[in-house]
Amino acid sequence: MDRLRLTPRAYRTITVLALIALATIVVTGAAVRLTGSGLGCSDWPTCEDGQLFAELDSPHAMAEFTNRLFTGVVSVAVILAVLGSLARVPRRRDLTWLSVGLVAGVIAQIVWGGVTVWSELAPQMVMGHYLISSALLADALVLVVRAGSGGRPAGWTVPPPVVAMGRALVAVGAAVLVTGTIATNTGPHAGDEDARRFGFEIVDVVRLHSATVWLLLVLAVATLWRAYRAGAPDLLRRRGGLLVAAIVVQGAIGYAQYATGVPAGLVGLHVLGSVLVWLATLGVLLGMADRPPLEAPPPAPPTDADEGTGPRAVPVAGTP
Repeated sequence: MDRLRLTPRAYRTITVLALIALATIVVTGAAVRLTGSGLGCSDWPTCEDGQLFAELDSPHAMAEFTNRLFTGVVSVAVILAVLGSLARVPRRRDLTWLSVGLVAGVIAQIVWGGVTVWSELAPQMVMGHYLISSALLADALVLVVRAGSGGRPAGWTVPPPVVAMGRALVAVGAAVLVTGTIATNTGPHAGDEDARRFGFEIVDVVRLHSATVWLLLVLAVATLWRAYRAGAPDLLRRRGGLLVAAIVVQGAIGYAQYATGVPAGLVGLHVLGSVLVWLATLGVLLGMADRPPLEAPPPAPPTDADEGTGPRAVPVAGTP
């Protein structure tokens, strides 16, 4: 890593790509489930017993196997985040640990996915698979924000009560994810027609999930209002407005899919929306911190041309 050096801005680009990869695999994983391909490859790490690759004439097997291959892309992205943190100049320990957390999370996700296949898509395993992905997204977003700034936050831009509301937002956002996965693993689209489901009444779990979403919306509006009154910076105001808009759209999709019999296309949009709402929720809390600007790249060492062979020019007062 001594020969390879990355500027802070170049490293931030790597972290953004890692975040995009982690968000994408959540959506592709949902596509596997929505097409009934969750057990297209009934074994792990091979596709079938003694067969590493999926059969080309099996759409379900190809869908599941393609998603497994994309896991390789995600793995490369998070490994590059670790290596990049070591090559970054100046090197920062917080970025290294956050990127190592991504690698650990992806490894846990891969192992959990294998056990999920072995359990024949047990609902609690499928639920855990999504929640691990949500934790990974949180880690990746913090890494992106930290990589785009000069280090630890210098303080908060809003009063402590507003910060407390931001933390409550994240807690309620996590509750929305939990209740959403319970509803998902109670209703249709299990990933395979023979997969087990939670034995709850679907109406009850949908109402529970809807209640947590409404709570998140009310708290987001209240937080945004308090932030405005406290003179919050424009960045935080924009993030708060974005969160409110994302929750409203996500709620509309949820009600529409319930009213139309939970079609796969709307469920896919709802999964994408859950990713965006979660990231927007975290973004509000992260936007409350006053972070120093990104470090400027270190000056290049002088060359022979810069040194020159003649006498140095003496600056004259009043000239640039």
